[in-house]
Amino acid sequence: MNIAAPDRREKKHLVAFWLSMMLVWVLLNASLSWQVVLAGAIVATLLVFIFPAHGFLFAGTKFTPETPLLVLGYLWLFTRELVKSNLDVARRVIAPEVRINPGIVEIKTRLQHPTYRLILANSITLTPGTLTVDMIEDSLFIHWIDVTGKDVESATREISARFEHYLMQLSQG
Repeated sequence: MNIAAPDRREKKHLVAFWLSMMLVWVLLNASLSWQVVLAGAIVATLLVFIFPAHGFLFAGTKFTPETPLLVLGYLWLFTRELVKSNLDVARRVIAPEVRINPGIVEIKTRLQHPTYRLILANSITLTPGTLTVDMIEDSLFIHWIDVTGKDVESATREISARFEHYLMQLSQG
């Protein structure tokens, strides 16, 4: 990325990066005093100039008025799936008569941007009962506590389709 003449998309990413660094700074300091805000602005500005060429967390994101709602929707979905998965695994631990059928299944993703593939893989891993073992191109290999079917389509629907629905809307491609 050329700092001297960034294109419009790069400028949006730099602004989003600066704003996110300011938000983190203010949240960590728990203060809106002018000294804290000034120090945060200086640190955020330095970070924008130090790290622009090393990739950007939101590089594949479409910034639209719906973006905050999509992020909140994704976080709500993730929280709901996290609770459901925790209850399911707890039930399997407490009631040993509930059988498990562990195995590794392949799922396919339509996500093109590496950041969004990583978010999907981490979301799957963070929900109990599933673990992303490997990522090869558009395939993710998931260790699943209760494999209900070995075919790729049903495993994709069962494990990742809900997450991918939101991520596809947030992603640029």
